[in-house]
Amino acid sequence: MRRVALLAALWLSPVCFADGAKVDAEAAKSLIVQNFCNACHDAEMKMLGPAYKDVAGKYRSDKDALEKLSAKVRKGGSGVWGEVPMPANPGVKDEELKTILTWVLTL
Repeated sequence: MRRVALLAALWLSPVCFADGAKVDAEAAKSLIVQNFCNACHDAEMKMLGPAYKDVAGKYRSDKDALEKLSAKVRKGGSGVWGEVPMPANPGVKDEELKTILTWVLTL
């Protein structure tokens, strides 16, 4: 019974993503600050842009979420979450973007 409870806890844990990739929350949060994402976004509350938890909720069942969100970050966009446009962020390194978005999608 303990093994089942442990496996369930690990499966539901935010340190694992659906595809089995590990998520380093502290690294993701650090990259968010380094790339100034926190100027418009917060994990829990809407600021200029949507809260990360809301993004995670919207894309929770989308198997292509990581790719879609990566494209949105790279190209920018508007109209999905309101009238304030998100500027393009082409300078974020691929691995950094994957770390950030993988963490966001665990919320």
